[in-house]
Amino acid sequence: MSINLKQGLETLKQYIKIAPEQPGVYRMLGEDDVVLYVGKAKNIKRRIVSYSHIQKLPARLQRMVSEIQKMEFIIVENEAKALLVENELIKRLEPRYNILLKDDKTFPHLVIDVHSDFPALHKYRGARQDGNRYFGPFANVLAVNNVQSILQKAFLLRSCRDSVFQNRERACLMYQIKRCSAPCVGKISLEDYNHLVKEAIDFLDGKNTKIQEELSLKMQKASEDMDYEQAIVFRDRIKALTSVQSGTLVEYADIKSCDVIGILRKHDIVCIQVFFIRSGGNVPYFPQQTEDASDADILEAFLSSFYSEHLPPKEIIVSEILPNKSFLETAIGAKINTYQKGNKVKLMQRALENAEAAIDRKMALETSIKSNLLEMQRVFNLPRMPQRIEVYDNSHTQGTNSVGGMIVATPEGFDKKSYRKFNIKTNDLKHQAMDTTDKIINNDDFLMMKEVLLRRFAHMTSENRPDIILLDGGLGQLHAVHEALRDFDLKDIAIIAISKGPDRNAGREFYHMLGRESFSLPYRSPIAFYMQNIRDEAHRFAIGTHRARRAKSMVQSHLDEIEGIGDKRRRDLLNYFGSTAQIKEASIKDIQKVPGINKKTAEKIYNYFH
Repeated sequence: MSINLKQGLETLKQYIKIAPEQPGVYRMLGEDDVVLYVGKAKNIKRRIVSYSHIQKLPARLQRMVSEIQKMEFIIVENEAKALLVENELIKRLEPRYNILLKDDKTFPHLVIDVHSDFPALHKYRGARQDGNRYFGPFANVLAVNNVQSILQKAFLLRSCRDSVFQNRERACLMYQIKRCSAPCVGKISLEDYNHLVKEAIDFLDGKNTKIQEELSLKMQKASEDMDYEQAIVFRDRIKALTSVQSGTLVEYADIKSCDVIGILRKHDIVCIQVFFIRSGGNVPYFPQQTEDASDADILEAFLSSFYSEHLPPKEIIVSEILPNKSFLETAIGAKINTYQKGNKVKLMQRALENAEAAIDRKMALETSIKSNLLEMQRVFNLPRMPQRIEVYDNSHTQGTNSVGGMIVATPEGFDKKSYRKFNIKTNDLKHQAMDTTDKIINNDDFLMMKEVLLRRFAHMTSENRPDIILLDGGLGQLHAVHEALRDFDLKDIAIIAISKGPDRNAGREFYHMLGRESFSLPYRSPIAFYMQNIRDEAHRFAIGTHRARRAKSMVQSHLDEIEGIGDKRRRDLLNYFGSTAQIKEASIKDIQKVPGINKKTAEKIYNYFH
């Protein structure tokens, strides 16, 4: 046993003596208080004792123990809270020895805003708000659109915004095509509408057999009463419910609220495939730092991370037996099972087949990217194959709403979690923009690029140090950036500017580096396409950021100019009407309906727009 391992083991044993025997989260720290590992446990002391059995640990965790110099504990109320705290710390600290899930996927959900008198069925992404009912996640927008369309046919719930709902005077097209019950104009009573809402929630919760039986009885009664139009409505609702139940997996229609999660290794790549049986679709994940970790350990880490941010189904089917199954079931709030026979085994086989196909696709993509990066190393005389390429682009409208964008390309593809946007703070841009000569606009671009790079390099660490900085611009941009970064260590960082070619022809760009004549790449070569692709991604990101900021400033500029309208009233107005255009069209009486807006203020708003 090495000296370092003995020292780390001794430190661990000292902390075992004082560790709490309660649920919580523990952190293992190394030199300079660098966090090595974050873990959760129902009983912290019992969990960290397991690390003292060195011979049973994989090599990765043995190295971790050898580096331990300190431990910290956070006691929480229960397993569910421990799961949330652990996930938050892992995502924020990215500990060296944790299995990390770096994917930036966000999934669409369906949400019913049950606080409303007439709740609506909407698509939704983002943080969940208390009280609303969420269903999903769905693997993609197509899946959620299909289910929403079917549910509209089945339950006739509205999908319009509140501002539209509150201002309608006649039923819209959705009512005419029998996808809404038109509560906005009183075509259905509050009691009957809320009954539809309850049926929809029951169905999405998996209590669907009873609903279809009730609809069948209603259809039969309507038919007996010779109310054939109503009978057809019930028939169409039953057909819609049947189609969303079976989906494309007809043989598994008896499997309702569950996710199927399989793990597969191939060529040192680990893929976790998630099948959303409850909502349709499948998604692959590729966890990082999985060396020496067992499949069960990786699955446990995945479940902890994934279900701390997504609503769990009633059952999670996994491909491995998990040692901490009972803890995770309590923390997540779902049953976790492994099966040996039946339809659920067939589903798992499909998940694993998809995992293998996903690994094959990933390997093909990375091989292509790697060949481009090796060619890039050769063409630009780099000391090694680049691991992190940062591409910068700026966007503004005559010096206003100026933003800078940074995207990051790696051997695995675009690292979207590392993208950054910069709201330009340079004071004189707007003043300079009054002169629209090319010289002034170019100077604006130089100032913007200098500011962006200075702010970026102020936060550079050994972990996020780039191999290449790629700029959208010519020699002027190149010299401006070198001048701005003269006080930073630029060793082994290649700074490359890329300018438009003859007639602004894509593929014929010129590349500029200090100490080297400008040059172009072979036209339509793979490396030229790759450089064009990453530059276009930076341009797309910068333009999108600029448009969002410009749209926000346009809204704010209109309402901010009205006396007596502060942040809260502006937000209330926009929440009520949905847009500035709707506020402009509103009458004084309509504006007064907004909470906190009296007649005098409503008149000010109306007079401003008219």
